[in-house]
Formats: sequence, structure tokens, C-alpha cells
Amino acid sequence: MYEIFSHPELRRYKTSIFSKATLLMLAILILTFIPPLLIVYRSYGFWLREATYREQPRVAFKKEFILILDLQNGQNPVVYSTFQHYNQLVQSYLRIPVVKAREEDINGDGKYDSLSLDIDVPMNAADQVVGVKLVLFFYYKLRRFSQFHMESLGYIDYSSSVPGGSLQVFSDLRLRQKQLLGYRGTDTRYNNTLVDPASPYAETYSLASIFKAYSSRNVTTLLQDPMKIWSAGRAGDSPFRVSVLVNYPEEVISYTPGFWYLIKWGWVQYVSVLLIFLYIFNKVKVFVFQHQVVATVVETPITSSLGRKDKFS
Repeated sequence: MYEIFSHPELRRYKTSIFSKATLLMLAILILTFIPPLLIVYRSYGFWLREATYREQPRVAFKKEFILILDLQNGQNPVVYSTFQHYNQLVQSYLRIPVVKAREEDINGDGKYDSLSLDIDVPMNAADQVVGVKLVLFFYYKLRRFSQFHMESLGYIDYSSSVPGGSLQVFSDLRLRQKQLLGYRGTDTRYNNTLVDPASPYAETYSLASIFKAYSSRNVTTLLQDPMKIWSAGRAGDSPFRVSVLVNYPEEVISYTPGFWYLIKWGWVQYVSVLLIFLYIFNKVKVFVFQHQVVATVVETPITSSLGRKDKFS
């Protein structure tokens, strides 16, 4: 003997609205759909409050900077900036350097990838440079989700016990977030100048004032782990050189997801747990109604064709 053909048999279980079977099905439905929601929610991952993405920022050097060279034996420092009012305030310390700045788009994607900056400051033979402070100002933009625009800075600080003739710095301009960015709209809350170039007050240009205002921001940039090479000694009246190479790397941006992203993420988690409950309670329903744990009227294809219904109690 062998099986030549088979097909499933449809069996219908019917009952009145106000019956034990109806109450049992209502309880099974509640236990099938509600517990998965509670389980996923209590696992602290149902509503995704933070997400990340990668983006190459649009960075441009503003061609603005403040340079301070500390001299040995407590001499007055050598100062230069691109702010004319500040230069007038420090006229007695001012030295006009030769500045060369070049930004490169290495991969041809329309965004700058690095800044190369050389500053040659004329010095006297008696000047012995033992420290460098350099503040660089940038435009910084993100465009993939929210249109985020700001003016940012990078700071270099180096000191040595041995007088030098040059300082070389290699670093990356990195984004630092204290707060999540939005997922849409235009964010220009930090797109204001850190230094007012029209201000006649020396306090406006002091590093302490600049850093105090800058540190209060929730989104900033910094030169991360700069590698510095200090060259000791300087010949005669040769200038002191500051060479800086700043890379603009791709960033991992943290942001607050939108509504549909939350629904998409939450739905996947809910369904993955719901499938387990559907399987378990489907087995429970089959057992309950096949064994007539609660009274129902059973219809099969045979009884339907004969116009007869079998009632089990």
C-alpha cells in the first residue's frame, strides 16, 4: 500500500458570542499580541533614541587665524592675526608673516580633504622662540540629514625648554558632539563668528574669551591627537616657520531618528518576538478545540455537504 494523494481537511469551530470559547479566544489574542510588545519595550531597544551615519563634512579654511609665539626669558611674545583691529591693539608685538595656504580635494568628490598651511614669521637674531599658540578658524557643514552649518576652530599649543626654528604639526579636524543632531531641517545655531572682527576691545581676541564661548557649544571641532615636530635652533635672522597639515576625515554623526525610522526599527523587533507567540498559541488553540476543552459546533466538509453540524460538549 502507498499514499497516492493527500490534502488537508478544513474544520470550522463555531460558537455564540457570549460563550466560554469566545472568552478563551479573546484571552489567547491578548496573550499573543500584548506580551511581545511588553517584552520588546522592556528590553530597552524598542524605541531607537539614537542612530549614527557616516558623512564627509564640507570644511573650508576661513583664512583667519591668531598666532602667538612665546619668547625665552620672559620677553614679550610675537603676535599676528588676520583681524586688523587686533593687530592695531598689539602693534608693538606685531610681526607680519608670509602665509601660504592650500586646500586639496584629493579624491575629486567636490569636498576639500586637507589643509596645508605654512607661516613664516620674521624674527630678530636675539629672539628665541620656545612656544607656539595657533588658532585656526573653519567653516563646517553637514548636509546628509539636517543642514548643519557652523563656524569652528582648531587649536595648536606647543612649548619647549629648547629654543626652536620651526614647528610642524600633523592632525585631523574631528567633530565632537555633546548633543545629538536633528534628522531634518536647517541647524544654524552655531553659524556665527567666534571673533567679531569689528570689535575694538582686546578682550574679544583673547584666547580665554574665545575658548570660553566655544566650550559652551554642544557641537564643536578639535584637532585630534596632533603629531608635532619641533626643530631646535634657528640661524641668524631666518624666520620661524609654522607648518600645519590638517586632514578633514569622514565622520560618524550621531542624530535623533525620525518617526518612520523609529516605526521601521520597532516593527522588526516586535514581529520577531510575535512570531514565537503566534506559533505557541496556535498550538494551544489546536489542542483546545480538537479536544473540545470548551464547547463548540464543529463543521467539516462532509457535515456541511449533508447539512449537519456536530456539537460537542
